[in-house]
Parts: sequence; structure tokens; C-alpha cells
Amino acid sequence: MSVPTPVARHVRVSRTARFYQLGAHGPQVRELWIACHGYAQLAEPFALALEPLNDGTRVIIAPEGLSRFYLDDLLKRHGPDSPVGASWMTFQERESEIADYVEYLDAVARLVREEAGATELRVVALGFSQGVATVSRWAAMGTTRVDRLILWAGSLPPDLPTERGNQLFRGASITIVAGRMDTLITQKVLESQQRALAERGLESELVMFDGGHSLSTETLRRIGAQ
Repeated sequence: MSVPTPVARHVRVSRTARFYQLGAHGPQVRELWIACHGYAQLAEPFALALEPLNDGTRVIIAPEGLSRFYLDDLLKRHGPDSPVGASWMTFQERESEIADYVEYLDAVARLVREEAGATELRVVALGFSQGVATVSRWAAMGTTRVDRLILWAGSLPPDLPTERGNQLFRGASITIVAGRMDTLITQKVLESQQRALAERGLESELVMFDGGHSLSTETLRRIGAQ
């Protein structure tokens, strides 16, 4: 007797997503920053690390990945003191997860612009580590036009649309950032990434700082001033 094979099915559901905001709406605001954290991080501490950008001319949004999980021993009993992290996706149901977070980031950008009464705010997308792939896909596939793309300590995903050539990110300027002591994303990898972009006709700026796999206050201020 053969064993029946389960059939995968899908249904779209509504769910509540969390994001954190730095900066208030006002006539002085010129930019909307959407900043996506790395693997196993949460949005609130990531938003706090972005405080150097909060100069009164920006609204800074840190969305949180839709999949949360406990970071400590899987076999222990978890409670309110257990550390929690979030992820943007895994290889499981990857196409659905990508579509979900692209739609999610579009919804956040639309909401914040509408609240500000300024639908034409310049949009800057910053991704850190796993967030690099997230903002790259959003810039390429979302309905929001991103003006500047900051790829911090992460790699571009290999599945970006190839047919667009130098319009892959619809004209967004590209800044690649990493620490010289980053053991996950080495300078060799970053330079290779720059060459791959150049082959598509996309120019990028490479910014290095003295540090590891982390954000840098001084570098945030530096790229924010550009």
C-alpha cells in the first residue's frame, strides 16, 4: 500500500506587522528612510542604532521581519525573558515570503508618506546583513520608487530580474558599506559585488570603515550627509 503524499496549498491571510519610527512628520522633513535589520535581530534596537541619522530632516522607519523565533535553546521552556529575533525569509516558501515582504514594505512606505502628507518624500532604503537582500528585492520589485539604496554588510541576492539592465533599481543611487574587519562580508566579496553591478551598467560607491559586522555611528552620519 502506497503512502499518500501531502499536497501543499496556500491561502493569503491578513496579519499585523510591527515597525518602529524615529523622527516626526513636519515641513522640514525631506526624506523617508526604510531600514531593514539583519537576521535574528529585532526592529527596536536596530532603530535605536539609527539615531545618528535623526537630524530632523528625516522620518526613519525600521520594519521588523515577519518571522520571529526564540534565540536560545530550542528544548527549554520559553517565557518573557527569552531572547527573540526575526528573519525576513528562509528557503522555505521563498517566493511567497519575498512577495509578502515586498508588499509589506510598500504598505509601510505608503502609510508613512500619507501620514506626512508628502507622498513625494525622497525614499532611501538601507539594508543591513540579511536586510541587504530584502531592500534590494524591494527596490527592484516593489511599487515604491527608491531614490537611494544603501547595502550595508550584505550580499545582493542572485535572483534579481536580469532583463532590466541598468534600470534594475529604477535609477536609485547605490552605496555599498562594510567594516574592514567584517569576517562575513570581506572586501574581496564587496569588490566582486561592485564588478557585478558594473557589468549591469550600475555604478556604486564603496564605503569602508574600521569595524566589523555592525553599524557605525560615524559612517551613518557620513553617508547621511551625502
